[in-house]
Formats: sequence, C-alpha cells, structure tokens
Amino acid sequence: MASRHLARSIVLQSLFEWDFYSQHKNDLQKAGPDLDAIMQRNLDYFGGEFDEKDFAKKIAKGVADSLEKLDKIIQSSAPERPISQLSLVDRNVLRIGLYELLYQDKEEVPPKVAINEAIELGKNFGGPSSGKFVNGVLGTVYKELDPSAGPQGSPQNDQG
Repeated sequence: MASRHLARSIVLQSLFEWDFYSQHKNDLQKAGPDLDAIMQRNLDYFGGEFDEKDFAKKIAKGVADSLEKLDKIIQSSAPERPISQLSLVDRNVLRIGLYELLYQDKEEVPPKVAINEAIELGKNFGGPSSGKFVNGVLGTVYKELDPSAGPQGSPQNDQG
C-alpha cells in the first residue's frame, strides 16, 4: 500500500472513531478521546515506520478545524442525504476528500488524486454504493470549482 494511501486510511479510521465517540458521548456518559490521541495511537499501531505521519496529522487536523465548513458543503452537494444520516465511513471519507480538494496545496495533492483517493477509501471501507456516492459529491464540488472539468470531474484512471 502506498504511503499516502496508508496515511489517508489511518486518518479515516481515526476520524471514524472520533466521530463515533462524538455522536455517542452522551450515551457513554463521558467524552471520548481527542483526535490527536486517536491519531497518535493509530499511527503507532498501523503506521509503523513510514514517512507520511506529518501528512496524516495535517489532514486530520485540517478536517477537524474545518468540520463545520466541510459538513455544509457535503449537505449542499447531497441535499437528499442529510449529513446526520450518512454512514460514519461515507461522512468521513467525504470530509477527507473535500479537505484535500479545497485546502491542500494543488501541487502536493492534485484535485483528481484527492477525488480518486477518496473514492478508493469509500470502496475499501464503505458500503457497496459508497464509491459512487463519494464520486458524485466530490465530482459536483470539483465541477463547481473548475467548470471545464467535464462530467463528474474525476476519471477513475487518473493516478498520482
């Protein structure tokens, strides 16, 4: 598995756990662990020795810091599926993909790579329609950012 893909997978798993605790902390009668602690534990466990720990931490922190904005974009791009009703996986895959699409340096992570990586995360961790759903939402956002991008804006064969 490529280092950056592994980094994104670790971020997704960490965001999933953090989101789960955030949703259920009233039921658990305690606050869940903070995202930094979850990330560090998962990086230590899954990441071993790889060069993209800072990249993973940057994405996780960026998603957490931009959560409200990202969720509003998801909601406006998929109004028929309220954010609270999305699966934890789909919601967090979209957050990662949108963060990379909107806020990452385009030289470091080209938009089509951000979209394709999110689609792959959706396929690997989500349900049977997650990849298509992620493609549709991120493709819509990308098209709004770059109207010359064509339909859905994310050819599946672009890799980078």
